[in-house]
Amino acid sequence: MTILFLTFYFEPDTGPGAFRTTALVRELARQLSAESTVHVITTHPSRYQSYKPPAADREEWTDGNCPVMIRRVQVPVHNNSQRGQIRSFGAYYRAVHRLTRQRKYDLVVASSSRLFTAFLAARVARNYRVPLFLDIRDLFREALLDTLRGSLAAVLLNPLLQAVEHYTFRSARHINLVSEGFRPYFKAYPNAAYSYFTNGIDAIFLTELAAMSGPVQQPRLILYVGNIGEGQGLHKIIPQAARILGDGYRFLIIGNGGARHKLEAAIRREGVDTVELRDTVSRTALLEPFRRADYLFLHLNDLDAYKRVLPSKLFEYGATDKPIIAGVAGYAASFIREHLTNGIVFEPGNVDELVRQLQETPYVRKSRDEFRAKFQRSAICEAMATEILNTAQLSGRNPA
Repeated sequence: MTILFLTFYFEPDTGPGAFRTTALVRELARQLSAESTVHVITTHPSRYQSYKPPAADREEWTDGNCPVMIRRVQVPVHNNSQRGQIRSFGAYYRAVHRLTRQRKYDLVVASSSRLFTAFLAARVARNYRVPLFLDIRDLFREALLDTLRGSLAAVLLNPLLQAVEHYTFRSARHINLVSEGFRPYFKAYPNAAYSYFTNGIDAIFLTELAAMSGPVQQPRLILYVGNIGEGQGLHKIIPQAARILGDGYRFLIIGNGGARHKLEAAIRREGVDTVELRDTVSRTALLEPFRRADYLFLHLNDLDAYKRVLPSKLFEYGATDKPIIAGVAGYAASFIREHLTNGIVFEPGNVDELVRQLQETPYVRKSRDEFRAKFQRSAICEAMATEILNTAQLSGRNPA
């Protein structure tokens, strides 16, 4: 069996997409026989301009049962702008069609957050008349239209994106959704079988962050790690909270993204010196900030689309014993209350509520052993890889 695996982000890039797809590909290679092949087409590290570890154009992994052939393509710098991302995807789209020409595949798999990798996979799967397995990590159309609500761009883009979405999801034999909050959205696509494999906790966080509690420091350190985009809306909450909290708390923000300049401007506007920004680093380099932190912070903008999502950051944070501060609503808030102890959940964008809860909630650290056991990345990828191979079997294609 030959599987084509499409993902815009892959090792050694950083971010939830790269971590998830890399682990899943390794698990597929473990479950497949020696006669099989996994063909990965991805990009050179491109998530952040400031973080570009070296990577080969061609790479072969032979540590699983079957070989994994990786092709990385160069894409234009996008600087997290919409126009730049369109150019980058266009380059990826053309490269995938070139690299798959006259190849034979038994199954196409794609992991996608911005819809267009999934659309590309649907085109390839239809061209080769093979089954398609989609891993959907975000609802791109809904999120984009929420951001552009009331604008002419939203009116013009909606029918185009809707057509792309319908074509893509109706092409799939199986769709995995990383959040149960997406379930109602996909009732319009009964053609596919569904699963709900979430993100998970990687081994490095299970081992290195298991027992790291030290004395509580003064001032207390609140850590945010991840993307700094419009979706996170950090510029609407952190500088304002820092001004009210004063010298008793410090914020450390590690990451990059399209809204970083807004965050920097808000910090200057509020006149605070208790917020420190650092560029994206490797996961290994993140361990020390995680150890030093007293609180772990998460925030999503107050948009309807974000009420469906389940942030991947919760799984890294949940591997620790540190209290989690989460400005989320909808499914993410419900997930925290059900699965994560020792959390402060506040209304997105509500600075006063954040400050009040932080000041009123006694500081404690609690190990989340049940959460750590339930959401290990390795177990989730093992089950998900089995589901992918079952999709091939149901289509009459032998994954052996």
